[in-house]
Amino acid sequence: MKDFTGEGQEASAQKTNRNVLRIYETLRIASAMCFIGHGAFGIITKPVWCNYFAVLGIGHDMAYRLMPLVGTIDILLGLALLFYPLRAVAGWLVCWGLVTATLRPLSGEPWGELIERAGNYGAPLALLLLSAPATRGFKAWWSRIDAHPHPDARTFARLTLCLRIVVFLLLAGHGWLNLVEKKALLAQYTGLGFSDPVKVAHLAGAFELLAALAVLIRPVRPLLVALILWKMGTELFYPHWELFEWIERGGSYGSLLALWLALDTTRVRAGITSAKTAITV
Repeated sequence: MKDFTGEGQEASAQKTNRNVLRIYETLRIASAMCFIGHGAFGIITKPVWCNYFAVLGIGHDMAYRLMPLVGTIDILLGLALLFYPLRAVAGWLVCWGLVTATLRPLSGEPWGELIERAGNYGAPLALLLLSAPATRGFKAWWSRIDAHPHPDARTFARLTLCLRIVVFLLLAGHGWLNLVEKKALLAQYTGLGFSDPVKVAHLAGAFELLAALAVLIRPVRPLLVALILWKMGTELFYPHWELFEWIERGGSYGSLLALWLALDTTRVRAGITSAKTAITV
C-alpha cells in the first residue's frame, strides 16, 4: 500500500521528469553527433560524396570544392543544437538528414542505405515531438527547444511510437545491407578474422531483422540494452575513419537509448495512474 501514498506518487513523478529530461538530452546530443560526424567527412573530402553530388548534376571538381563548405555547415549546425537548440535547426536537420540519406540509393547504392540511416533524421524529429512549442506558426520555429519538457500523455505516446519506428528502420536497414552482402560490411568481417564473411553477414542480417520486428511489435528494455551495445560495438569496425563513422551514427545509439528511457517512463506513469485509481476506489 506504500506505493499508493502521495509520497510514492511524488517520487514516481520526479523519476518521470528526470527520464524525460534524459530523453531530451540524449536526442539533442545524438542529433548533434550525426551532423558533426557527417560534417567531418565533408572537411576530409570523402571521395564517395562525389557520387551524391553527381545526382544533383554537380561535377567532380566542384564537388571537392563544395565538400568542406557543406561539412563546415553541418558541424556548425550540430554545435548549435548542443549549445543553443533552435527548433528551426532541428527541423532543418530532419530535412537535410533525409535528403543526404536519399542521395545514396539515388546514386546507385541499395535502398537499405536510406532506411539504415533513420537515426540521422529520426533523432531530431523525435526531439521536436518531445518539446512542443508554446505558440504555433513561423515564429515558433525560431524559439529555443525547451530544456525541461513536460509532454502530456498524447505527446509522449507519439514520441514513443516515433522512436519505435526509427529503431525498426535503422535495424531493418542494416540487416538488409548484411543480407545483400554489402562490400564494406564483408570487408569489416574479413578484417575481424572471420573466414566466411558472407555467412557472418547473413547471420547478422537475420538477427537485426528479427530484432527490428521485435522492437516494432513489442519492445522490451533488456533487448534494447543488448541492441545499444550491439550498435555501439559494431559501428567501431569501419576500416577507415572509425571515430568519425562512430560519431556520425550517434542517432542510432541515441534513438535506442531514448526508447529505453521512454519505456521506463511509460511504466512509471502507468504505476502512477494505477495508484490514483486505487486511491479513488
